[in-house]
Amino acid sequence: MQQTNSFPVKITLLLVSTLTVMAGATIAPSLPAMKQHFSTVPNADYWVRLVLTAPALFIAMAAPFVGVTIDRLGRKPVLIIALLIYGLAGSSGLWLNAIGFILFGRALLGLSVAGVMVTATALIADYYTGKARGQFLGIQAAFMALGGVVFLSLGGFLADVNWRMPFFIYLIALVLVPCVVLLLPEPNRTVKGAGATVADEPTSLATGLVVLTYAIALISQIVFYLIPVQLPFYLQQLLQASSSQSGLAIALATLCSAVSSISYQRVKARLSFISIYGIAFLNMALGYELISFGAGYGVILLGLAIAGLGLGLLMPNMNFCLTSIAPGAARGRVLGGLTTSFFLGQFLSPLVSQPLTNFVGIAGTYRTAGIVMGIMAIAALVFLMRSRVVENASK
Repeated sequence: MQQTNSFPVKITLLLVSTLTVMAGATIAPSLPAMKQHFSTVPNADYWVRLVLTAPALFIAMAAPFVGVTIDRLGRKPVLIIALLIYGLAGSSGLWLNAIGFILFGRALLGLSVAGVMVTATALIADYYTGKARGQFLGIQAAFMALGGVVFLSLGGFLADVNWRMPFFIYLIALVLVPCVVLLLPEPNRTVKGAGATVADEPTSLATGLVVLTYAIALISQIVFYLIPVQLPFYLQQLLQASSSQSGLAIALATLCSAVSSISYQRVKARLSFISIYGIAFLNMALGYELISFGAGYGVILLGLAIAGLGLGLLMPNMNFCLTSIAPGAARGRVLGGLTTSFFLGQFLSPLVSQPLTNFVGIAGTYRTAGIVMGIMAIAALVFLMRSRVVENASK
């Protein structure tokens, strides 16, 4: 499919991808001001944090259905509808006054993000194979992170004007609709009907790898989302930081993630999937321990940078792993499961971290997260050592 190698097709896929991972976190710099605005609402602290994380729950619920739908009905129609809902529902916080209605808009945003993320990644897997696929998935992850840099930085400055202003950012999706309609071809896929055989589905070994990847996505996102959920409050508590300072700090983590993602294909050419996971976990462990020290804005920024470098390897590694083992007819479903795990982790993050924060403080929560990622890094190292022992014994 020669036309899929054209620059307009590639840049459209990448721009669409910027709307996904940090879609919920775009308004993170607004949280303190939003909490103050709704201070008369009972449990305002809880409801305001839910505004940030509610999209993740609905992404998690919708992603498997999106995966099945695009496998049966095609990619492009779902993507167009998802972008339209994204722009309209995402920007609804500009004019809605009740926290309940804002939460409803965030729920619709979550449904649309599921459609955008699963479909965009499936299209990349459909259009490209082998080394080209791995390279493009790395670039896609970089653009996701760069979208976070731009949107979070812009969101921070807009939040200094008014807490509603960051909701303007979601209208960008409407600009991309004509590009998708005119530029992206519907891929030719060999879709098995009711007579498909078991061989068309992942093997039991591949299924085990799929489950492991889902678990890694879930845990890593619970840990990662401590940054947009807790960092604005942490910086305000430590340094009386402004919304723009919080936005720039979060954006630094995503910028470093983008730099790391761009180099993914070169790293993958030298290392296995498990080795890359180990490096990513170790970086995140070191970064979160530095953040927990709270020894000034500069040290926290350094921790965010190190953690971001690790995070940037995770997303393309998970996507490349799964698209390599999933047959074309099941690819949407497999990627839908990954998206569910990914965003379920984001939704669960404040539910897991807030009780811990109440007990040990925000710094203690970051320290605990660093310990968890350190344990995962050790587990990856042990797995690699055992694999080499088995490999040497078989020679």
